[in-house]
Formats: sequence, C-alpha cells, structure tokens
Amino acid sequence: MKYEIEVPEYIKEKGLRFVWEQGYTIQTNLETNTIVLSANAEGLISLARHMLMLAQTEIPPGSHVHLDDSNSLEDGSCEFVITKI
Repeated sequence: MKYEIEVPEYIKEKGLRFVWEQGYTIQTNLETNTIVLSANAEGLISLARHMLMLAQTEIPPGSHVHLDDSNSLEDGSCEFVITKI
C-alpha cells in the first residue's frame, strides 16, 4: 500500500508550519514508565506529517513540536514533545 502525505516546505523566515487533518484526535497517557499514544486515523496522519516536517534536512537539530492538553491533545493528556536530534 502506498500512502501520500503532503508536507509543508520549511521556510526559515516563516518557521515550522504544522498542518492538522480535519477531525483529528490524539491522546497521550503515562502508565508506569510507558507512554501510551492513542489517535484516530486523522491524528496518526497529522503526527506522521509533523515527523516528516521535522525530518527535512533544512530543519536544524533541536527543532521540536510540543503538544499538551492545552495545545492539540485531548483533555487530560500528558505533555508530548517530538524533537529532532
């Protein structure tokens, strides 16, 4: 199966631009040293796009997307950070 995801081009002057699929749902929980990430299809596609955005060679190490229940995650979710090294 082939799945195509359009990833925004990185433009240094504009910074990182993250695009969300309409209707996405993402929840994170910490359960005894285990991070549990639960998402619907739209949420998984959105996260895949975010990771591909960070993977662009022009994006410097240390760039990241920080998600929490005040920013994109469901209520009660623990913080979740994806960082490029």
